Amino acid sequence: MATSTLKSPDSLIGTTGADRAYVLLRTVFVVAPILFGLDKFFNLMTQWEAYLAPWIDNIVPGTARQAMIIVGVIEIVAGIVVAVIPRYGALLVAAWLGGIIVNLVTMGEYFDVALRDFGLLVGALALAALAFDRTAREH
Repeated sequence: MATSTLKSPDSLIGTTGADRAYVLLRTVFVVAPILFGLDKFFNLMTQWEAYLAPWIDNIVPGTARQAMIIVGVIEIVAGIVVAVIPRYGALLVAAWLGGIIVNLVTMGEYFDVALRDFGLLVGALALAALAFDRTAREH
């Protein structure tokens, strides 16, 4: 009788709640920034330029559209960094989300989106904490 080479879910993602939380958060913070970044090129989810504070639009070179394309590239890179070096990528995402929150709050609107992004920022910090803990345990 042949035995299966498939591993149980516990052996794939760890046995502790912290290990499972790490896998979930890492997955989200790889996928979401890459998808949001890609959408900056296509505007399928929304017109991203509407979320750019006028004061930022005034200090960055080019048009708001060009700024959003640069934002998209940065978000894609952030997702890749989370995939490769999660402890630092998570901090990069947290800092980026902090900048987005400042942008939105200074517009005087989109407070609901800013609050959502604050929750994401806390999640990114949680991922960083878990990633640094995993690194410390491995050494």
